[in-house]
Amino acid sequence: MVEASILVIDDSGFNRLLLKRRLTELGYPEPDMAEDGQQGLDAIAAKKFDCVLLDLEMPVLDGIGVLEALRQMPDAPPVIVISAQTEMSGVIRCIELGAEDYLPKSFDPPLLRARLAAVLEKKRLRDLAAERLAALEAELERARRAQISMVPGNVDALGQGRVTLAAHMEPARQVGGDLYDALRLDGRHILFGLADVSGKGASAGLTMARTVGLLRSAARISMARGETPCPAELLALANDDLAAENPEMTFVTAVFGVIDCETGDGRMSLAGHDAPYIASAQGLRLMQGLATNPALGVLDDVTYKVTAFSLAPGESLILFTDGVTEAEDPDAAFYGRDRLAAAIGPARDTAPAAVVHDILADMAGFTRGAAPTDDVTLLVLRFG
Repeated sequence: MVEASILVIDDSGFNRLLLKRRLTELGYPEPDMAEDGQQGLDAIAAKKFDCVLLDLEMPVLDGIGVLEALRQMPDAPPVIVISAQTEMSGVIRCIELGAEDYLPKSFDPPLLRARLAAVLEKKRLRDLAAERLAALEAELERARRAQISMVPGNVDALGQGRVTLAAHMEPARQVGGDLYDALRLDGRHILFGLADVSGKGASAGLTMARTVGLLRSAARISMARGETPCPAELLALANDDLAAENPEMTFVTAVFGVIDCETGDGRMSLAGHDAPYIASAQGLRLMQGLATNPALGVLDDVTYKVTAFSLAPGESLILFTDGVTEAEDPDAAFYGRDRLAAAIGPARDTAPAAVVHDILADMAGFTRGAAPTDDVTLLVLRFG
């Protein structure tokens, strides 16, 4: 016997009886029956069917009405329209509404077998594809959670001395290529930074994970030697590994720094990344004078340069990836630096978490629900 759950919707008792007989002769289980379209919809709502044999002309609700209702239902069963040859215009309309096929009311057994088998096979393949897609989405969701767990989940707890922190990372897809990090080095120094892997999706996520591991390992090796890690040396070590065996030329832009949490003095190194903003009560400015270095993974054996900086009390550093400035509204216009600067505004006594919140709220008002085109990552560090 063929395993299939079939519903026959037809107001003719003779047609229902004939279809029941034909189907059982072909090895199908006895079908469910409905005498009009509304009964059919009630049956579909109560039970999952593999196929529906649907008459066109019925009282209460005809076949076209049933198909219009099924279009609004998730996981609606496939439909074969039962038609007389004189009803071809109605059949065409049913096909436009999503019916899979039609069957002349003679119910010829070979034709019934062929069309029903074809529809059931298509449904089987669609169900299989849906199962595999659900499994893939579940796997990607697990990968997303694993990736997010690689960055500090409570970065504000890592602040010490006169330094407070806040961060946000949102992949454009389940898995993204952005990262941020903050690491207490000793009683008064913090390593901080963020990076952006070229591309998006799973491959970018793998490179992101690799980059996090390389930077943290290099930092801990320096700490084990009793040294305060140098951002430029960390980037150089990560670059040598990423540049080796890189046929697809995947690259990573990054900005990393170390700050003394008591004095506000620090060192910063850029690798093909945008310079951070500095916000204070006096206004907002781009950080000036930073040495430029190539992105990670492009060239091997590169000596990266580091630049000293100093934050005055009340000043904040705002680090961001291009997923912020290149966020798009429904008309494909970019968010841009000017709007980001306006969203940041003067720092005054604004806490880092509030700065992150204000930027994200302004971006949400700009994008108006448009799908993200890139990962969005922010890191704000304030010296109080």
